[in-house]
Amino acid sequence: MKKGIIFGALAFLCAGAVIAQDHGASTSPHAGKQTRAIASLSDQDIAAIRAGTGWGMALPAEINGAPGPRHVLDLAEQLELSDAQITQVTAIFDEMTRSALATGEEFIASEKALNDAFVRGGVDQAKLERLVSEAGKHRAALRLVHLSAHLKTLPLLTDRQVERYSALRGYTDQDSDPCASVPEGHDPAMWRRHNDCP
Repeated sequence: MKKGIIFGALAFLCAGAVIAQDHGASTSPHAGKQTRAIASLSDQDIAAIRAGTGWGMALPAEINGAPGPRHVLDLAEQLELSDAQITQVTAIFDEMTRSALATGEEFIASEKALNDAFVRGGVDQAKLERLVSEAGKHRAALRLVHLSAHLKTLPLLTDRQVERYSALRGYTDQDSDPCASVPEGHDPAMWRRHNDCP
């Protein structure tokens, strides 16, 4: 009899714990984002885009042997860049920054338009398709700006400089886990997010 009561009490407690866990698990990972001006972009994202930084968009180039102009200039001494290389890479960086600032504002505006359409309500399929297409077009244009700058920088460097760059930035082992460490010059939170790190 006593055993039955004890087992019954334990079962009740366990069930209560499971219910409590289920209740806690129902909280969305997006909770708190409803206060953002643009749901899909944090204040940190917007600041990075408005600063003309890569925002992780050039990672396919950056970690696969096509250095970015900003970091090449940051590492000019270690890479032993010539004066001519510095001049050429600076020109690429300046062009990239000008284009990234203008294109970034267009991307932010298009994301805000999409967000605001849902805030106001009454979005139909045709309007949704137009807004999503606009946002996607501007995001792609911004990504192209950054990736193109990497592509233009690569031929200006020697093979040795590219290898040195990869070593200095921590990319020498292409099979290494990108979540294991954050390369110098990258915002840790943004690096983790763009590499789908936990």
